Amino acid sequence: MNTLTLATSAQAAPWHGTLDGHWNGPGPWWPVFPFLWLLFVVALFATFGFLGRRRFGRMQAWSGQRAGEARLAERYAAGEIDEQEYERRLGTLRRLGTP
Repeated sequence: MNTLTLATSAQAAPWHGTLDGHWNGPGPWWPVFPFLWLLFVVALFATFGFLGRRRFGRMQAWSGQRAGEARLAERYAAGEIDEQEYERRLGTLRRLGTP
């Protein structure tokens, strides 16, 4: 029964005699995985950076348009321009401010 157990374990683990408990290292391909992780992190930062700059640019353009409309409303309220000129300039601001 003891020889049967040894024969079964030898068949189940044929690599047992070849490794001899030594590890030969990760191999020449090991830099691939850190490089892929680095590439992933750079792509992540680039994507979020691009989207962030794009959103910031839209917010800046929108706030600039709102500032122009506010200044125009102040001039109309102060009586510097009449209603027709106010409507004409407001239409121009909104038309030029839309991408």
